[in-house]
Amino acid sequence: MTDRYPYPSDISREQFEAIGCHLESFRRRTKPRTHDLYDVVCGVLYVLKTGSQWRALPHDFPPHHTVHTTFRQWAAKPHADQPSLLETVLDGLVAAEREADGRAKKPPC
Repeated sequence: MTDRYPYPSDISREQFEAIGCHLESFRRRTKPRTHDLYDVVCGVLYVLKTGSQWRALPHDFPPHHTVHTTFRQWAAKPHADQPSLLETVLDGLVAAEREADGRAKKPPC
């Protein structure tokens, strides 16, 4: 668990559980994780929500270089015609919400 100050950009632990396994599976297992993945995700969301610079990330988040490097890895496309990990996770969340609302997973186009 984290002892840091909660920010308006944070997601809940329950929301994180829906995506945490996908994000964790992307990780290279070269050494043990030193920062809580939840805090890294919340750090990414803080920068995206506020528009601040990575170096201006508040000090109660993991180091800015850790958060930025992790975001770059998640946002990178493995090939030009393949979606990034973030796009894949977001598509899955949208499909699950649409299905829970009784709609088709994808809108008709």
